[in-house]
Amino acid sequence: MISRIDLRGDTLPEGGALRDLLPRAEFDVEAALEKVRPICEDVHHRGTAALIEYAQKFDGVELEQVRVPAEALKTALEQLDPAVRAALEESIRRARIVHRNQRRSEHTTQVVPGGTVTEKWVPVERVGLYAPGGRSVYPSSVVMNVVPAQEAGVESIALASPPQKEFGGLPHPTILAACALLGVDEVYAAGGAQAVAMFAYGTEECAPANMVTGPGNIWVAAAKRYFTGKIGIDTEAGPTEIAVLADSTADPVHVAADLISQAEHDPLAAAVLVTDSAELAAAVEKELEPQVAATKHIEDRIKPALAGRQSAIVLVDSLEDGLKVVDAYGAEHLEIQTADAAAWAARVRNAGAIFVGPWSPVSLGDYCAGSNHVLPTGGCACHSSGLSVQSFLRGIHIVDYTRDALAEVTHHVVTLAEAEDLPAHGAALKARFGWKVPQA
Repeated sequence: MISRIDLRGDTLPEGGALRDLLPRAEFDVEAALEKVRPICEDVHHRGTAALIEYAQKFDGVELEQVRVPAEALKTALEQLDPAVRAALEESIRRARIVHRNQRRSEHTTQVVPGGTVTEKWVPVERVGLYAPGGRSVYPSSVVMNVVPAQEAGVESIALASPPQKEFGGLPHPTILAACALLGVDEVYAAGGAQAVAMFAYGTEECAPANMVTGPGNIWVAAAKRYFTGKIGIDTEAGPTEIAVLADSTADPVHVAADLISQAEHDPLAAAVLVTDSAELAAAVEKELEPQVAATKHIEDRIKPALAGRQSAIVLVDSLEDGLKVVDAYGAEHLEIQTADAAAWAARVRNAGAIFVGPWSPVSLGDYCAGSNHVLPTGGCACHSSGLSVQSFLRGIHIVDYTRDALAEVTHHVVTLAEAEDLPAHGAALKARFGWKVPQA
């Protein structure tokens, strides 16, 4: 059901050589880019008419308008299962606690007497958020996108989610209810690359956004790449991943359940166990069989995900080697199920989010830990962070020098300008002092 990669017995290679030994899904955004390019430009030129046409082509629904009526949001919330509403409200409450503490405050540094640099944080003016709606419905993604944007102070928030034939061309009602709970009333029935293009270019119904965030399929990722430079993006999210670093103290029932929990997202989802215990590896392999048989989405998601090249049990000589492996892998979600798990977690450098010990499973983070589940995939955790309040803020430096403070440093500025063969830079200061360089 799941393959093995045995890295025992030899010295582990470094850097890219080690990464090349590890499992990873094929996710060719560059190839998809050529397919989304005409879709994006069609939305640019035809706006809402193109979105309606793509809803018919890709989603099998006939729309009269793309924006979801306010009444539909109200009805979705009124009809929401009370237990689901309570769970969403708790998820929102916990996410607000964590994200509110991420806010940054303005700070002024006195560089010299009379010379200050202030860094102020300004939220993005308008964002377009994406909530997937393909194989599964993700109201949790609505929470994870909207809460940090709101806590950052973004004034204009719009959300898109694919239209659903089952619900008369509207996004899934749980998505709509989550929007209503969060006070987001600008919602669009649009999916895939065309939704990203709607936010990037704007249409008759939708004003253009400065930034687009949220997970999606390869077409969403490709559209984000297409618009990089025109709009801000969070990340080109690929298939979801879990890596578990575990030793002989780990419970194989827990480990198997957690691997399956990510495999049920998508046939390309990655489930990786890294362990120095052959006994644990064997126990997890044995435990996968009955747990998979007892759940849903077996043939279309879980089995192909576990059997795919992106999933494996990786055997190592020691936890020290295991740490090198998980840092090279840079998982979206990394669980540490070892003795002294907190100490090992503190040494991890590359992960989207780290889940410490047997009582902090990834599923908790997906919904109610308070953390954000929009995280870097495909090894991007070595250079990128998950979605947060900072994602929606821009740092702006405010430089304020007096005449004396400028005079004191002018000779250095002029010297550096001339060293770079940019004399006009120096002249901009000389002009303020009668074209003479003040004495230091």
